[in-house]
Amino acid sequence: MTLTAASGPVDRLGVAGMSRDAGFEVEMRLIAAGCRMVAGIDEVGRGAWAGPLTVGVAVVTEECFARFPAGVRDSKLLTPRQRERLFAPLSQHVLCHAFGNASAAECDRLGMVVAQRLAAARALDGLGVVPDGIIVDGPRDFTGRAGAVSIVKADRRCAVVAAASILAKVTRDRLMAAAAEIHPGYGFERNKGYASVEHRLAVARLGTTPIHRMTWSVAPVGPVSAEDLLPVP
Repeated sequence: MTLTAASGPVDRLGVAGMSRDAGFEVEMRLIAAGCRMVAGIDEVGRGAWAGPLTVGVAVVTEECFARFPAGVRDSKLLTPRQRERLFAPLSQHVLCHAFGNASAAECDRLGMVVAQRLAAARALDGLGVVPDGIIVDGPRDFTGRAGAVSIVKADRRCAVVAAASILAKVTRDRLMAAAAEIHPGYGFERNKGYASVEHRLAVARLGTTPIHRMTWSVAPVGPVSAEDLLPVP
């Protein structure tokens, strides 16, 4: 597997040997290839019915590795309490971090692919630094920036991407809790805008709100499956 520095093309890396605890192997290889600042980038909210698509980005240097808190993993492997507990130390011990949102209206108007790029651009532009290496979670680069590499399940393999995942998830969850106060009755503080049974029934009873994505299948009621009853991620 060959990694390139800032001017190189996007590489797609495998995830063989992926472990539950995220590490710094890929970040160290990018630094060895000449990168000084490595960013991890991840999104949350892509599959929600309501609320923004949020992209988080975190940046590390080699000096950050020793200061990272224990237990940094893909946000989906952590409980809400664990994510909240990690938010402050991660905010303090990465070099910097930022978020970008694409609103429900922008997701509707632009489509999810373009909205994701827009949110990523807003996050990267908000950093105040220009990383020369970027690890993108997923099968393809949605940043369009030099020095990007895309890794499937990078949030489980790369600590900097796991950090971005946690920071983005907590930030969006807080936004949805605030939205619940503006739009009561939908349970946004619990379902975070995802299509839970509670949310579906609320749409049937109350209709939609300005933060619903109207181009998505906001079906008010339908057959309730076992998957519908699982906890919202």
